[in-house]
Order: sequence, then C-alpha cells, then structure tokens
Amino acid sequence: MAASDKSVDDSLYPIAVLIDELKNEDVQLRLNSIKKLSTIALALGEERTRSELIPFLTETIYDEDEVLLALADQLGNFTSLVGGPEYAMYLLPPLESLATVEETVVRDKAVESLRTVAAEHSALDLEIHVVPTLQRLVSGDWFTSRTSACGLFSVCYPRVTQPVKAELRANFRKLCQDETPMVRRAAANKLGEFAKVVETEYLKSDLIPNFVQLAQDDQDSVRLLAVEACVSIAQLLPQDDVEHLVLPTLRQCASDSSWRVRYMVAEKFVDLQKAVGPEITRVDLVPAFQYLLKDAEAEVRAAVATKVKDFCANLDKANQMQIILSSILPYVRDLVSDPNPHVKSALASVIMGLSPMLGAYQTVEQLLPLFLIQLKDECPEVRLNIISNLDCVNDVIGIQQLSQSLLPAIVELAEDSKWRVRLAIIEYMPALAGQLGQEFFDQKLRGLCMGWLNDHVYAIREAATLNMKKLVEQFGAPWAEQAIIPMILVMSRNKNYLHRMTCLFCLNVLAEVCGTEITTKLLLPTVLLLAADPVANVRFNVAKTLQKISPFLEASVIDSQVKPTLDKLNADADVDVKHFAAQAIAGIAAEMELNVFRTAVPPCMGFKLEAALASKLVVEPPPNSAASVEPGVLLELNANIENNNSNVNAGGEQEQQPQQLKSVSESTLKNGNL
Repeated sequence: MAASDKSVDDSLYPIAVLIDELKNEDVQLRLNSIKKLSTIALALGEERTRSELIPFLTETIYDEDEVLLALADQLGNFTSLVGGPEYAMYLLPPLESLATVEETVVRDKAVESLRTVAAEHSALDLEIHVVPTLQRLVSGDWFTSRTSACGLFSVCYPRVTQPVKAELRANFRKLCQDETPMVRRAAANKLGEFAKVVETEYLKSDLIPNFVQLAQDDQDSVRLLAVEACVSIAQLLPQDDVEHLVLPTLRQCASDSSWRVRYMVAEKFVDLQKAVGPEITRVDLVPAFQYLLKDAEAEVRAAVATKVKDFCANLDKANQMQIILSSILPYVRDLVSDPNPHVKSALASVIMGLSPMLGAYQTVEQLLPLFLIQLKDECPEVRLNIISNLDCVNDVIGIQQLSQSLLPAIVELAEDSKWRVRLAIIEYMPALAGQLGQEFFDQKLRGLCMGWLNDHVYAIREAATLNMKKLVEQFGAPWAEQAIIPMILVMSRNKNYLHRMTCLFCLNVLAEVCGTEITTKLLLPTVLLLAADPVANVRFNVAKTLQKISPFLEASVIDSQVKPTLDKLNADADVDVKHFAAQAIAGIAAEMELNVFRTAVPPCMGFKLEAALASKLVVEPPPNSAASVEPGVLLELNANIENNNSNVNAGGEQEQQPQQLKSVSESTLKNGNL
C-alpha cells in the first residue's frame, strides 16, 4: 500500500511542480516553466496530459503577455504529446482562449498554432471541432476574437462539405462588414489568402463584392490592405474578369485621397502588372504608373521610382521601347530634378537598368544626359547610386563612349568634398580599371589613385591601399614595379609621418601580390630605412610590417637584414616599439620553425603535429637567434601530442603588454588629419 501511495505521489510530482511554478510571483520562473511544458507532458503521459495538464492550462490563462506568448507557441507543437491527430481537438480550448486576449502578438501566435493544429485534424474532426471554434470566435462579443477568426477560414474551407463552405463564406462576409475597423482590417488582410481556396464562381459572387466594399472603406488602413488582396484576386481570374471586376477598384486605389493607399499601390505595382498581363498593363497600368510618378507625396514618388526598372522590364517586348520613350522617360526626367533627395536617390538606384532595354543609341541620346545630371547632384546618395551601377551602361555603350561622356564627371567626384563619395569611387576603381585597360588607366586614372593615398581621411587612405593591391592583381607585378612602386617609395621621405605610415601600409599589401624578388629588391630596403624614423608610431609599424612581409622573403635575407633591424627595435627606448619588435621576432621565428617542420615531417603525420608544434611555440617561444628545429623537438612532440593538443585550444595570441600613451597615439593615426 505504501509503495502504491509512493507511486501515485511520484506521478503527481511533475504537475505539482508546474502548478507551484506557474503560481510563483517571479515572471521569469513562470516563463521557464511554460517553456518546459513538453518535458512535463512527456513525464505525465498522453492520457494525463489530456485530462489534467491541458484543462489546468486552459483555466490559468491570465498571466503576463510574455508567458502567454510562450504558451501559445508551445501548444502549436503539442499534438504528438496528447496522443496524435485523433486527440488534437484537446488543444483547441486553450488556444481559443489565447486567441481572444488583448495583446496582438499573443493572438497572432495563438492563431498560428490553431492553424497548425487544425491542419492535423481529419476532415470529419475539422467539421466537428475546429469549425465550431471558428464560429464561436466569429460571434464573440469582443473584437479580439473576431480578428483572430479571420486567420482560420483558409485552413478550414478546402476540407469541409458544401453546406459548411457556404456558412464559412457568410461568416467571412459578416466580418468584412463588421462595425469595428480592426476586424475589417483583419478581414482585408486575409482576403487574398481566402480567395486562393474559394471556387472561382464563389470568388466572383461572394468575395469580389467584399473586396470592392473594403477598397471603399472609410478607414485608409483597411483600404491599403485591400490593395494586397487585389494582387491575389487578379492572379486567380481570367483577363476579361480582371478588366471588369478588379481594374475599376485598382484605378480608384491609385488615385485614392490617402497617400498611404497610393503608396501601397506603388509598392505592389509590379506584382499587379504581372497579374493582369501585358494588354491591360499597356491600356490601364501605364497611365496609373504615370500618375504615381507625379504624385504630390514624396514617399509615393520614391516608392514608384524604385519600380521603374522592373515595370519597364515586364512590358510587352514588342512595344517596350516605344512605351518607355514616350510614356515613362518624360516623367523620369522630372524625377531626376525632384526637390526631394529620397526620390532622386531611389531613381538613381534603378535608372541605369533602362540602358539594356533601350540599346546603345537611345542610351546615349536619352539616358546619358540624365546620368550626368545625377552624377553632379548635390545629394551624395544620388551620386553614389549612379557610380555603383556604371557597369550596366558600360555593357551597352562600350568603354570608349563611357569614358568620353561620364569619365570627366567621375574624375570630378574623385575629388568630391564628401569622403563617402570618394570612397565609392575607390571601391569601383578596380572594376573600372579592368574595363578601361592598362594604357587608358595609366593616362587618366593612375594619378587619382596615388592622390587618394595622401587623403586627409584615414578610411580613404586605407581603401586606397587595398585598391593598389587589387590593381596589381589586375595588371600584374611588372606593371606595379614600373608604374606605382616608385611613387609609393617616394612617400617614405615625406615630412608628414602619416604619409610615411601610408607607405608602410602599401608595402604590407603589395608584398602579397608582387612576389619575393620585388619585395626583396624594392620594398624591404624602404622598410628598413624607416626603422630609424623619429616618430615611434612609424617605428613600431616597421616591426609589424617586417613580420607581415617575412613570409615573402628568403631565410638568408631574414637572417642578414630583418633580424638585426628587429633586434635594434627591440632595444628601442619606446615601450610600444619594443613590444611590437619582440612580437615580430617571436612570430618570424615561429613561422620559420614551422616551415622547417613542414619540410622535415612526412605528410602522413599531417596536421596534428603541426598544431602541436604551433602550440609549443606559443608556450615556449624559441630564442631570437634560432632559425631551425633542434634534433630532439620532433621526438618530444611525437611523444606528447595529447598534452599539446590541449595547449592548442588553450593557447591563443600572446597577451599584449600595456602601451604607454603617446603624443601621437594610434587612434590619432587612424582618424587624424594630415
């Protein structure tokens, strides 16, 4: 008897714990308890979950919104825990209660879970259990239940009998005519979804009148949602029906008194165009598009301006160029000089895309003048959007025409007062250089690229440095040796320390693409020369540069030239110079030791030993003078691989020593002006 009582007590324990935690004053504790519902349900078993846990949850739906949201989310995945689809109806009561709460987020999650659970019901159970739940929500006194009901029609309708379908259509019509705007808004939001599952005859007889009524609602928040439904309905109807049943309402929305409705039409315009087809587009949508392009509200003009390219691309190919030239471009010209910068920026992001549709001649005649105006626009975003899409025009008119027409404006922008505009030009330069060719680049643009290295903004100098690397990748190391390296090396003698720093940064990246010969012959001597610079920031960047370029130098060069310089810097009076010099010495020694190791160890021993050696070098750095692995190291590593593996995980970058403040700090270097 005692054992039986103990067994009962044990079986009651999970639900008792849940009750205690759900009644706790701490919201976080209640929330954690809800998130563990699936675990508790597994402990209780399917039958007790149905008979005890679900009723308890249904009775206690009066809590913080955060807890209710978690509960609604959990119940959507509870079907398997109550015994499978044949018992899914047990989840409807708590979800129905959650679908009526005041907080919108909780209601939406409850409706989402109700849709999931409803889909798991059989057709018979759907009519017996889910449809009555839907009807109760439809007839609820409070608007919250009626708004939630709108989301369930499309799930129930396809799987019920004809009489029930008729009843559901009547209920949806009732919601579309509800006195509360929030309910009508929810119905308008779900109208397109419901239309997809309703038969065509009932779509025309029942839902189209609802659509027309919602599109004429006195609340603009309802009318704008009807625009979304317009797209879905137009996709479902034949062309003749679209013209008679949908287009009158669409024309009305395009000229609606509320700018928010017109904005929604502009946002959905391309979707509407695809739904109605080319003929209706030519006759009806082109005038509507023109109307929106000259709308009084800047937000509407900006929204429709972003659709210019896509709208033109979807026009009937036979009439595409004629429609663009006669019906679209005149309005686009007005937008180029629009008083609102957001409108001009939106147009600039897509106008280049018209070039492939118009061809080379019309692009030069019609579009190039507009591009030049936009390139000189006072708004930096407009100029930036034009620069970023130049490749579209280059593919159509060719680089020669592009260089004659737009290059002068691009050169002007390269010296623009706004640094972000200059940055955009720099980022586009490698691609432009590849299109122009080496000879043209050397004549027209190389001077610009060198000038950016001396810019007063650090971000420009940094981007210009990376630009040099990309240009060398484009034109090759021999070109770099003749064309840009001599000009960069001159910067090492500049009186301004920032120019000397930029020289070092350039040498860092050029070593990666120029190869060992050029690095040793041209780049290394300049780096070594700067080791005696009077500015400490330059000297410690010399140490960092020597470490970065060392992989591209021969071991003999490192021993004879690099190490003596680093030893000298390691004895520098400045603490930061000493720190980075020591770091460089250890890094170069470690790299050299790993290189020897890769040569000495057979491939079959692979990566583990290399990782172990790297770990050992972090824990026990080699002496500064070491350049090879001592004979006993490999045996020691082979014997202690497991220990060293833990060191690989534990080992990281060496802890940097505190740096003393300088009159010229590293942050000043990065952000200061020349």
